[in-house]
Amino acid sequence: MFRRFSTNYAILSMFLDAGLIAAALMAANRLRPLLNALPFAVELNRPIVPTPLYPIFAFIWVAILFMHSVYDGRRNVYVFDEITNLSISSALAAVSLAGTLYLSYRDVSRVLFLAFVLLAYISLVGWRLLARLIFRLRAVPPQTRRVLIIGAGPVGQELKNQINRRPYLALNVIGFLDDNPSKWARDQNVLGSLDHAAKIVERNHIDDVVIALPRHAYERVNQIIAELHKMPVKVWVIPDYFHLALHKATIDEFAGLPMLDLRAPALNDYQRFVKRMFDLTLTLLIMPFVLPIMALIALAIRLEGPGPIFFRQQRVGENGKLFEMLKFRSMVPDAEQRLEEIIQRDEHGNLIHKTNNDPRVTRVGKFLRRTSLDELPQLFNVLKGEMSLVGPRPELPFLVDQYELWQRKRFAVPQGITGWWQINGRSDKPMHLNTEDDLYYIHHYSILLDLQIMLKTIWVVLRGKGAY
Repeated sequence: MFRRFSTNYAILSMFLDAGLIAAALMAANRLRPLLNALPFAVELNRPIVPTPLYPIFAFIWVAILFMHSVYDGRRNVYVFDEITNLSISSALAAVSLAGTLYLSYRDVSRVLFLAFVLLAYISLVGWRLLARLIFRLRAVPPQTRRVLIIGAGPVGQELKNQINRRPYLALNVIGFLDDNPSKWARDQNVLGSLDHAAKIVERNHIDDVVIALPRHAYERVNQIIAELHKMPVKVWVIPDYFHLALHKATIDEFAGLPMLDLRAPALNDYQRFVKRMFDLTLTLLIMPFVLPIMALIALAIRLEGPGPIFFRQQRVGENGKLFEMLKFRSMVPDAEQRLEEIIQRDEHGNLIHKTNNDPRVTRVGKFLRRTSLDELPQLFNVLKGEMSLVGPRPELPFLVDQYELWQRKRFAVPQGITGWWQINGRSDKPMHLNTEDDLYYIHHYSILLDLQIMLKTIWVVLRGKGAY
């Protein structure tokens, strides 16, 4: 791994960035006369960048990179993370510098400014990629750290599996300690009881001790930590609360104190930004084509009989937040009062909340459901930010009340109009299997997966499979 935790390296990076930004401005100033041939460029033979702009541009750009943690090695261990943070911060820096020119030196050529931004960005990306390449070619293999896990239960075993799947971490699990005698005979990796922690650490030259005990054994934690603090080892603690998390747990500050967040979102800020931009862009592009279709559907519903055109129903959204979901009404007006007539369960007792030949569905409603056109008004929910185009289907509150804890993890991302389970079975799959498909989507999320689901949704809708 490329790890930049050195403060000296961060300071060197800041000075190097500042120098490259100033050099890019100087180079753009020199190259500007060569760009006169461009159709949108005003002819300039001797463009002059005012001297004060060199330190101002360098300072503003570097300050924005600093504020967005580009120089934080822990957040930029991987090249994708570093280039992504650098690109977003550089775009913001370019806008800020354009505003600076507008308020100060308006005579600076716009073509010169664009050339400067391009040269500066290429320079900042280029030296970082070169540094990573040199580091990989000259890096000394990291020294393997010897790890002892205290607690041979599910949490400790999962930690060992995670370490074994990541050989680049250079961690070697020496074994476990556990007070359960049955585990000593069943697992040869269990080296003894917790009482022998200090001796085993010393005998096996342990570098890191990870405490992965269940909550009922936490009385021993203080005793173990007190013993290990006398020794030159790092001590880590895994709180036994992660099974209670909605999707994952993270450490964050609350009122200035570090706390465990059990409702941490499944998407990071960058993924959430890209997903929201994808939703807004695609929705706004298709709206001019969809609105006339929606008008015809509204007319058909009105001509069929009395009742509202839209069906508004409370659903459970991301993180359990309730919202009002829109659909075209496909049932008789008193459908909610007749819900008990159609509720069925499968052989395992799981609810099947949609059935074929539902007597409450109108003639227009059958067509709308078969073609999924009844879902079109949810585009307004997407524009409001209550839903996404792709994601787990927002569920009815009374069904969510019957969820097991693991099923609630499906609310860790924005709920969607279509999703992974819709293209793999739709309404003909029971609730508990839908949840497993939703969790698959959450664990494998990417914008490419969203595009794949959108394309497959078109085919599934055309086939009409499982839609009723």
